[in-house]
Amino acid sequence: MSIVLTKSFKEPPFCKKEILRYAGCKTIDSNIEELLNSCIKEAEKRFTYKVCYTQLDLNISDDVCDFGLFSVKSEGLAANLRNCKKAILCGATVGVEIDRFISKYSRISPSKAIMFQAIGTERIEKLCDAFCDDFEKENGVFLKPRFSPGYSDLSLTTQKELFRILDCPKNIGVSLSDNMLMSPSKAVTFFCGITDSTDKVVLNKCSHCSKHDCQFRGKI
Repeated sequence: MSIVLTKSFKEPPFCKKEILRYAGCKTIDSNIEELLNSCIKEAEKRFTYKVCYTQLDLNISDDVCDFGLFSVKSEGLAANLRNCKKAILCGATVGVEIDRFISKYSRISPSKAIMFQAIGTERIEKLCDAFCDDFEKENGVFLKPRFSPGYSDLSLTTQKELFRILDCPKNIGVSLSDNMLMSPSKAVTFFCGITDSTDKVVLNKCSHCSKHDCQFRGKI
């Protein structure tokens, strides 16, 4: 088995613009801004930013990605990792507290529940960005865009292999249900191809996803 490393991060700055985008706010008035500020104030310092990861050799043949410990067939993942000889497999979470906020306010304030959902999504994205930035700096490499089970044609059942290898329950406190849902809910697993500066391909992470009508789809 490969060596799985763990890492904790300090709380990254909150990006209000991203939170509002995830909340589906197309227009912003003083009430929404007050709601957002109130939720951030309540949530800050309540998250735990944890990551576990491992590095594996990679061989790609057509649309089959062979990581040595397992292989997966996915045209989208193969395209994303093309020309990489190594990849990292990663699991990340911001902890269970956000689920408690969402559950609490779902009963008493739906608008707050929506805002906390958005905050949780922004937090996990910020954590993954921080991890990838640190990995690049510490190792002198570049990473391809993150690619998670459920993107494009990569089956959600790939979660089973990632959890088996990373041991997410032990290393970051994230469990996987029979229907591939993670708990805490604000958690992700993903692949990242490792490349050098001459092979760096700047892609939006949505570029291999076939869900073109997604409200969160980034610019490509």
